[in-house]
Amino acid sequence: MIAANKLRQLFFIALVTLSFTVTAQVKLPYFFSDNMVLQQQSNPAVWGWAKAGAGITVTTGWNKKKYTTTTTADGKWKLKVTTPDAGGPYEITISDGKPVTIKNVLIGEVWLCSGQSNMEMAMKGFKDQPILGSNDAIFNSTNSNIRLYTVPRSVQRLPQDTSKNSPWRLAAPEAVSNFSATAYYFGKLLYEQLHVPIGLVNISYGGSPVEAFMDENTLKNFPEITIPSKTDTAVKLNNKVATVLYNGMLRPFLGYTIKGCIWYQGESNNDRPQQYETLFPAFVKQIREQSEQGDFAFYYCQIAPYNYNNYTAANAVNNNSAFLREAQRKALAKIPNSGMAVLMDIGEEFNIHPMDKATGGKRLAYMALAKTYGKKGFAAESPNYESVSFANGIATIKFTNAPNGLTSFGKPLQQFEIASVNKIFRPAKALVNGGNIIVSSPEVKEPVAVRYAFKDFVVGDLYSTEGFPVSSFKTDDW
Repeated sequence: MIAANKLRQLFFIALVTLSFTVTAQVKLPYFFSDNMVLQQQSNPAVWGWAKAGAGITVTTGWNKKKYTTTTTADGKWKLKVTTPDAGGPYEITISDGKPVTIKNVLIGEVWLCSGQSNMEMAMKGFKDQPILGSNDAIFNSTNSNIRLYTVPRSVQRLPQDTSKNSPWRLAAPEAVSNFSATAYYFGKLLYEQLHVPIGLVNISYGGSPVEAFMDENTLKNFPEITIPSKTDTAVKLNNKVATVLYNGMLRPFLGYTIKGCIWYQGESNNDRPQQYETLFPAFVKQIREQSEQGDFAFYYCQIAPYNYNNYTAANAVNNNSAFLREAQRKALAKIPNSGMAVLMDIGEEFNIHPMDKATGGKRLAYMALAKTYGKKGFAAESPNYESVSFANGIATIKFTNAPNGLTSFGKPLQQFEIASVNKIFRPAKALVNGGNIIVSSPEVKEPVAVRYAFKDFVVGDLYSTEGFPVSSFKTDDW
């Protein structure tokens, strides 16, 4: 009996010791893990959890430097390290007395890639919805210097400290086929031009409005948006509810040092274009402030034309997606250090997910390479409507971002309309003239407004000479 009691005591002591060891060991968010990429020439934050009051030491393999801090009463810790020029692989060791080592770490360029289904859409495509040329791109994708991380879908009522478990993956057919196509094409072109490791972090969820990615405090400025109660657990949440994707997917990552963000979203706010014009810039401001990295580059895709009458709620104010595209176009002026990839030439009337994802990724990469990395000698942005003047029944429209002028590549311009004060738009004749567009119609003697390609589904026909399509736009505020 004594021996049995002694054995039970020893077992209990061993169990307690094991439990203490497990709970005391440093724990990290899942994106601090093997194969990760850290932003070069920066001071990225590293954080995690351990026993309250524990001393934490972080040792970086590229310079053998030790960084120390102490956990708070709730066991949290955070510190910043210094990264060199691009290179690797390295190891990072984090210890509270028992070390945890992160292996095969590269130093390079890190980009957040976020939005809804057109960002989420993997290289292999959706069921019965292909991506052009994807199989060849996947087959040739092996590159250990391109690293991919996808934050799993998560809808949460309360803000989370960590996201669901997911590993960093090296670019190779199996990993790339399941990763965001837009993000992959973007990152591949960056790598080809910069020749440094590229880290891509995908945080996207199809069918989600932008307010799902926003926090409660920011949304207080939009009282018309309902925020779920933290205590009313009887109400089932989904990805269309405000704050829930911020809580479960975006918030845990904010603070990870990045070079910039690419974004492809807007379809689920299609029925509220006027609100989106201010809501979207508020979202960008929020993630920049919470990331504590200043106004990092933010480049986004304008939604492509599509027949939204098959998609938008029946009670929508206006199902014409041109109004949402206009809100996205106007948001450019409200978001510092931003750019918009126009996709007027690749939309599909009956598929909200354009097959051509390479073009969107390429246009985002052009902007990043020119505006963020200072590459020169090529065009990177679409012309943007600047102003209109009227004289003698003719409208003259001027544009920015068109230093070499405009073109329709030899085809007649057919997407311009013109109206008088009666607000009735008539088809108009439009001509390129010295980098401007001259618009008129014999049916409208005294025009006061012009619209271009301002339809739900339309194929744009106006470009810069370098082949960048002009966004749909309107000169009126009707």
